Amino acid sequence: MSRFRGILRQAAAAASTRNGRRLPWFAIGLSLPLFSLGFLAPAAGPAYQDALRLDLVLSELTPVFTLPLLFNSSDLVKAGEFGHPDISVDGSRAIRVEIRRGDTLERIFRREGLDTAQLGALLAPAAARENLRILHPGDELRMRHDGPTLLAISRKLDTFRTLEITREGEGFDARVTELSYETRAARTHGEIRSSLFGAAAKAGIADSTIMKLAGIFASQIDFVLDLREGDSFAVVYEEKWHDGEKLEEGEILAAEFINQGKAHRAVRYQAADGHVGYYTPDGLSLRKAFVRVPLAFSRISSDFNLSRKHPILNRIRAHTGVDYAAPTGTPIRAPGDGKVAFSGRKGGYGNAIILEHGNGITTLYGHLSRFAKGINAGRRVSQGDIIGYVGATGLATGPHLHYEYRVNGKYMNPRTVKLPEGSTPLAAGERERFREMSAPILQQLDDGGDMLANSQPDKASASQRT
Repeated sequence: MSRFRGILRQAAAAASTRNGRRLPWFAIGLSLPLFSLGFLAPAAGPAYQDALRLDLVLSELTPVFTLPLLFNSSDLVKAGEFGHPDISVDGSRAIRVEIRRGDTLERIFRREGLDTAQLGALLAPAAARENLRILHPGDELRMRHDGPTLLAISRKLDTFRTLEITREGEGFDARVTELSYETRAARTHGEIRSSLFGAAAKAGIADSTIMKLAGIFASQIDFVLDLREGDSFAVVYEEKWHDGEKLEEGEILAAEFINQGKAHRAVRYQAADGHVGYYTPDGLSLRKAFVRVPLAFSRISSDFNLSRKHPILNRIRAHTGVDYAAPTGTPIRAPGDGKVAFSGRKGGYGNAIILEHGNGITTLYGHLSRFAKGINAGRRVSQGDIIGYVGATGLATGPHLHYEYRVNGKYMNPRTVKLPEGSTPLAAGERERFREMSAPILQQLDDGGDMLANSQPDKASASQRT
């Protein structure tokens, strides 16, 4: 018996890594004749049962035992959803393919044994061409095929949209289906005890929402240096629901952040011309010409110091900017509108970008791991645009952003320099409308009263089809 168990255990281990994939959960049904003998499970320990569970060499047994004897195919493939890798379903197979770095559709087809001659027909519909042109590592494709012939392919584009492609004769039909959802307003609050993200988690909101909150108040609060234990926030925000399940969080409708005893408030407002922005309760725009820090939630590893000893060169060398330590790949955003004056390799700065902002103001970003797409000399950028990513190129001891601020060529301390204001009030004709629309949201922010529910148009049947 122990020898028989050992053989099965080895077979299970081999099967679980076959082609780098685990076998489908329901394939255990093929092992029922073995379990019916009644002597395997009682003698097996938990670890052995876990190893044996679902992972017998069923891929090798599939040609002998046919799935229809054990399962109805309709139980395996639901409408619009494919099964697990290597599942036989009425002669066709449903697989999930995780996109790898450098993958193209042709490479995926060859890897999965599909006929690449079908690619032309597959990409003929505009919806297919548009949504399969760029593949992102880590994304998933669900495919169903009969031997080398592709029958269907699906790709989730975001929380609400899915690309669905099905074979029709020698061609393919492609559509983007949209999930219906309901938008609700919710309110929460938090107090900083250890970190802003820790407070957000305790308050029950996503990291993406707390990042939006920091972005709203970026001109009023330095979220790298100004936060203190005991600071607090309250936020009214959107939640998107489908069939009783919260899918994601949407826009922030109103927020308050109390930093070192000073309250900062904001309310989201869409003007009559369609422009959306955040304003104080008095109708002043919170968007300044500049924000103090061009990346989120890092720490200062080296301050502005004209007499600093360089950590690599080991001699006194002015440090003409501020170093923000952050993980490699952290996005760097333009702190104000401007134009790319330089993008490339620049001596000890490594990969660097210089932006011109007008009025003699330039900013420099050094040691980048890479540049954002399209960030070339002459390109216009807007405040908040991603221009590059943190790295350690050039003379750097670790990943960080070296950030410089110059006025007419003179180095200024980015932490203390007086920034351009750029804040503008709402036009006189908008103020009354703003007061009427913002009053109930600000009241919710104050007391957490009844939230407004707003149903979006039903998108369950909506699709783009070409």
